[in-house]
Amino acid sequence: MSLSDWFVSWLRTNVAAWVPTLAAWLASFGIDLPVEASALAFGSLLVSAFYTLVRLLEAKWPTAGVLLGWKSQPTYAVARSTGIRRAQ
Repeated sequence: MSLSDWFVSWLRTNVAAWVPTLAAWLASFGIDLPVEASALAFGSLLVSAFYTLVRLLEAKWPTAGVLLGWKSQPTYAVARSTGIRRAQ
């Protein structure tokens, strides 16, 4: 994986993680948010839902990937063979 592919995957993951935090911060100006242990589960659910929604949108409209911080998905090179074969 090249450095730019690593950066794209890192950025897209972190944007997905921080969007719910931003949403919670904005909601704190008038909406009572949970502050108990279930808040962690709620946050994880928001991250998963946001990431899943964007990936589904991205399948139809590739530019929707910008919602994850980068409009294109990272590309990964096929691993080269090490020459080691499994016993059959």
